Amino acid sequence: MKIRLDDFRVTEGDAIKLKKWPTRIKPVYKSKDDYHTILADHVRRLSDRQQLLYADGHYAVLFIFQAMDAAGKDSVIKHVMSGINPQGCQVFSYRHPSATELRHDFLWRTTRDLPERGHIGIFNRSYYEEVLIVRVHPEILAGENLPPADGNTESTWKARYRSITDLEHHLHLSGTRVVKFFLHLSKDEQRRRFIARIDEPNKNWKFSLADVAERKFWKHYMKAYEKCLSATSTWFAPWYIVPADDKENARLIVSHIVLEVLGELPLAYPRTATQRQKELRAIRAKLERDARD
Repeated sequence: MKIRLDDFRVTEGDAIKLKKWPTRIKPVYKSKDDYHTILADHVRRLSDRQQLLYADGHYAVLFIFQAMDAAGKDSVIKHVMSGINPQGCQVFSYRHPSATELRHDFLWRTTRDLPERGHIGIFNRSYYEEVLIVRVHPEILAGENLPPADGNTESTWKARYRSITDLEHHLHLSGTRVVKFFLHLSKDEQRRRFIARIDEPNKNWKFSLADVAERKFWKHYMKAYEKCLSATSTWFAPWYIVPADDKENARLIVSHIVLEVLGELPLAYPRTATQRQKELRAIRAKLERDARD
């Protein structure tokens, strides 16, 4: 199966209904061996492209991953980015904000971690939590020390969507490409993965009773995601809805999209000036003489 970006990209202005987006599709690989071969090729090409991104130095790339618990964000990041030079890439995960972070605007803590030019940044969860979990649990909003007029209203969320898209547009104009992935997991598959975390001792640490408690809010989360994806997928910072019930398939889809995004950037290795070329030839000649001495 050929991967087409348009099959997963949320078009700007679309009203998303997640029930119409599959959580499982026909595999893009023929077998386990084929999966490993394709992924290894993607990882190698990604490593080459990252080196060029670093050398070029004009652009940065930010990949954002959002999903329900157990959708496989960690494993996608681990497998797809396994070949990247750590010096040119940083991964940040965001949980409950600290007391200091709560005293700032909701974009502050993530803005500090944006990638510099030449680098790849990865957000495992992000500022989008502020229009997802905070929308599902408005008591969190009440604890953010906002002005009294700011409450759990539709205008509050529209204002936050606007703040997010304005930030992402600013980043795009400044050379940072923002690409966002929603790993679309079914509730049944999440249940199976939770059971696996209980049954396998080396996965017990991944399981929390709070994860199960959140399942009763599933419909609320889906509604929050629908509104978020509809309001914040833009031509300059698109959302991709990736079917996540098949982990291997999801990894290959994500890696393909990552390669396409990096491939669209007009990157080039810096040219060596004429004077510098002369200096290098002189140094090379000296090194050759040293070898003969």
